[in-house]
Amino acid sequence: MSSARALKFDVVVVGAGAAGMMCAIEAGKRGRKVLLLEKAEKCGQKILISGGGRCNFTNLLAAPEKFISNNPHFCKSALRQYTQTDFIALVEKHGIAYHEKKLGQLFCDESAKQIVAMLEAECTEADVTIWRGTGVDQIKRVKDAFLIFAGEQTVEAESAVLATGGLSIPKLGANDFAYRMAKDFDLSLVPPKPGLVPFTFEPADKERFAGLTGVSADVVIRIGKVQFRENLLFTHKGLSGPAILQISSFWQAREAIQIDFLPDIDLASLLKEKRQSQPKLKVENLLKDFLANRLAVSLMQEVEELPELGNLSDTKIQELVSKIKLVKIVPNGTEGYAKAEVTVGGVSTAVLNSKTMEVKSVSGLFFIGEAVDVTGFLGGYNFQWAWSSGFVAGQYA
Repeated sequence: MSSARALKFDVVVVGAGAAGMMCAIEAGKRGRKVLLLEKAEKCGQKILISGGGRCNFTNLLAAPEKFISNNPHFCKSALRQYTQTDFIALVEKHGIAYHEKKLGQLFCDESAKQIVAMLEAECTEADVTIWRGTGVDQIKRVKDAFLIFAGEQTVEAESAVLATGGLSIPKLGANDFAYRMAKDFDLSLVPPKPGLVPFTFEPADKERFAGLTGVSADVVIRIGKVQFRENLLFTHKGLSGPAILQISSFWQAREAIQIDFLPDIDLASLLKEKRQSQPKLKVENLLKDFLANRLAVSLMQEVEELPELGNLSDTKIQELVSKIKLVKIVPNGTEGYAKAEVTVGGVSTAVLNSKTMEVKSVSGLFFIGEAVDVTGFLGGYNFQWAWSSGFVAGQYA
């Protein structure tokens, strides 16, 4: 179809998720004629399932150091232009009740549907046209405009914004459209991988921890210099829980993770002190005061039968410390995009203007949200990146 027969808009935003809706709203507020395209029948699919259906919509502690990127400075401009306080003000304007769960995480008191309804209401107020159930097949640059091919319809626009997300949660329709379009425009990509995702065990570890499914523990988990203090959960496949999801975004294949199951306790000093004060006490009985019974037994199964504390040598104490505070596990892999909350990697920040999210080499083309190589920690940070990157693109698209 030729551009002569195309419908004309100032801005076409592809993808009505968190970033896309925010961008459409902001562009519409500037008086731009905006079309928002969403291939699903509903807007905000990931918003609706997030936070157990209550949407962890931002984090009070959102700051650049809570994001992963090949360029850690890239996110600073967008996060400064549109902060968590700005989004909270929007939530309050719409009368949506919310609460802080922990570690700065903000959730709706009632339902994630309220956030989607809020964004749709803002779209209506900004005169944004939304086509639901409309996927985009191709975007082409023609002179000073873009042609967006959406099924039987062709749309012409001055600006095209790609807000189609990453590869995580394919059951919601996630795909590689943003990456394909980046390649079409000769833009570099940081290889994508699953992030905020559970680990799977090697067969030996699966057997070793077989009886621990459902057991959780407060741990410090490390890869190199990166560490998190959160809960870990044993599953029938491997490891999950907030600590694991956090560290997974940093993990590379075949890399060991180190777990401290007693992060608040100087175990060597405790054992030496108890060796003097309670020499008849059994090691396993002491550990059961601090760890779930099954976990204590599992961690100790590789240690030769332990004497009473009074007969513990310093060497044996160090062995015990290594089995509880320096536990090394090499995951077999992850549960993949099906269980990943986000995609790490994406369109390289090197090809984008950090102030506007516009492609440096293609005037009028923008990439925002999860499609870009900026990934937040667990706890509302990825939504804040969506709001912030969408907001700034909306000022310039």
